[in-house]
Amino acid sequence: MKLNHRYDDFVEHVCELLGPLGTIRPKRMFGGWCIYVDEMPTGLIQDDTLWFKVDEGNRADYEAAGTGQFKPFPDKEMVMSYWQVPESVMDDRRAMVDWGRKAYEAAVRSAGKTKGRRVRRR
Repeated sequence: MKLNHRYDDFVEHVCELLGPLGTIRPKRMFGGWCIYVDEMPTGLIQDDTLWFKVDEGNRADYEAAGTGQFKPFPDKEMVMSYWQVPESVMDDRRAMVDWGRKAYEAAVRSAGKTKGRRVRRR
């Protein structure tokens, strides 16, 4: 898969691996990348590390693998609902698609939870 813009090799590699899931689009975000699968924010790349969207549907996989949550600011307690993809998954094309599909499903579930919320205006 050749991308239209200049991306680093790692971003391009991740996009190629996730290709079977649908339309993959990387977008620059805060010094890293957000990886969209069919327009759903499914992954993050920061410093050549891939993080997938996680919720109750796939959290056990990451806990069993011993990876942790994405912490955008090392000096702050804040974490995001993205967890580091294990190296063993990064080295296995089938596993990458499987874990990517679960991350996409978590992103869809998350979008469904926020879709019905009303914004309060002051």
